[in-house]
Amino acid sequence: MSSQAVHPPLLANPEIAREPSAQRAVVEVAVGVLLRQDQGFLMTSRPAGRPYAGYWEFPGGKVEPGESVAQALARELHEELGITVSAATPWKVEMVDYPHALVRLHFYKVTGWTGELQMKEMQSAQWQCLPVTVSPVLPGTLPVLDWLKAEQSSPNQ
Repeated sequence: MSSQAVHPPLLANPEIAREPSAQRAVVEVAVGVLLRQDQGFLMTSRPAGRPYAGYWEFPGGKVEPGESVAQALARELHEELGITVSAATPWKVEMVDYPHALVRLHFYKVTGWTGELQMKEMQSAQWQCLPVTVSPVLPGTLPVLDWLKAEQSSPNQ
């Protein structure tokens, strides 16, 4: 079940000036949280030449015109990781106001895929459990780690 962000956007690097959120176009982004049965999840590093290069995040990318979020997720995970998604469920939506872009992150839990992981964008990847051992972590990724922690500590999960 997907829940829409109903609070103000998460403000990344508040010390950096930017235009007000209302004057900036929202970039729609599909994000895959690849989950293993042992509660492990895949994190990847942002490639060189991109904002926040070297920061750790969950894989995904921009939704292109004419694409649904689910289609974008499948395309991005294939382009970045070389996998074909077979099971993905919409999970949560979070707005993040970065200095370079205002993004709406559509997080999906990805529980099924085929193919071997390949780092097609020369990024690094590591399977993680809580607490994560990779650093630095992209600001928009931090809420996901809290959500995973809450789910893992819930007796119904």
